[in-house]
Amino acid sequence: MRQKHAALRETLRANRSAAKSARRNGDWTSCWRLLEDSHILSQPWVIPHLQVHASMLVSGYEERDWREVSGQILRLLVGAPASAFKIYPVGNSGRARVSAIKPMPLRPDRAEALAKAGQRTE
Repeated sequence: MRQKHAALRETLRANRSAAKSARRNGDWTSCWRLLEDSHILSQPWVIPHLQVHASMLVSGYEERDWREVSGQILRLLVGAPASAFKIYPVGNSGRARVSAIKPMPLRPDRAEALAKAGQRTE
């Protein structure tokens, strides 16, 4: 991520940190909401995208959700090329419970953050 994306980078860092705290406290609803938001914002960039999927993998493991674990392993393998070639489904939550290729509606605040970073929102 380039310097001009500093605000988005900080949001991703803060979300992953808050998700980790929520995971440690057993607050799975907050953990997954934060990780899903982070996934939506990270898709255009290889490293942040993979970091979010790694956090999702750890969360799935700690929650003992084996469907999530296997889904995140697959997404870790395909996430980097998808981001690198800009062929990701905008708005996708990144969870194993949804198709990895299904675009999903963006909340207005997420669409605005991506647009400010010069990324597609459709």
